[in-house]
Amino acid sequence: MPDPNMPDSNDFIAGMNSDSRKSPVRVAFVTRRTSAQVKARDDGGTVMVFPEALFRGAVAIELLLLVLVVFSLFWDAPLEELANPLLTPNPAKAPWYFLGLQELLHYFPPVVAGVLIPGLVVTALIAIPYFQINIEGEGLWSRNRTLRLRMVRITLVLFILFLASFHVWVALAPTLLMVGLMLYSATERHDAGRFHRWLASKPLSFWIMSWFLLSSAVLTLIGTFFRGPGWSFVMPWSGQI
Repeated sequence: MPDPNMPDSNDFIAGMNSDSRKSPVRVAFVTRRTSAQVKARDDGGTVMVFPEALFRGAVAIELLLLVLVVFSLFWDAPLEELANPLLTPNPAKAPWYFLGLQELLHYFPPVVAGVLIPGLVVTALIAIPYFQINIEGEGLWSRNRTLRLRMVRITLVLFILFLASFHVWVALAPTLLMVGLMLYSATERHDAGRFHRWLASKPLSFWIMSWFLLSSAVLTLIGTFFRGPGWSFVMPWSGQI
């Protein structure tokens, strides 16, 4: 039956309306092998960006600000004494969110650790969302298992040689851990448990992001608790940090 809301003529009329639910417009192509029935699901949990979503974001920001103010009233920030321009502390550590980068500066040349690596990370964060944004999140080993296993092994060997050439042994531990979990998830097990099935269902993006977060956490922890005067490796209980 024709839609009573549509015009009688064959021409389409464009109009302005902010509510797409009260006046939806659908164009369907019906062939001999398809049904004319239109299946649609209305998600009741969706809201408009303005003003509902914007209002919720403003409330969340206000609550976070209130919590921070309450914390600041009862606990002081862990600040050191006033800076002395005539005395440079040893070790001179960056804020905690830059300690991972400062740890990389201990191993790599300044151009590599301060420019090349951060530049590649920022470029990847900008470019990756534009590549195959609508792909299905299938498991890494769901197809071409043998070929992908060979590629993982080759990449691991090359990356270990790269780290060994610069003596970056601290980044080797999280790398070996992630590769071990990847190889474990690639094994075919008849009695696979829930953890194995969960790992096997993860795509490549999950493994790359997990390795990046784990490596960043390890570098930050070492720079925070295991670096003393002259950026030497010390134990946290030595009192030299």
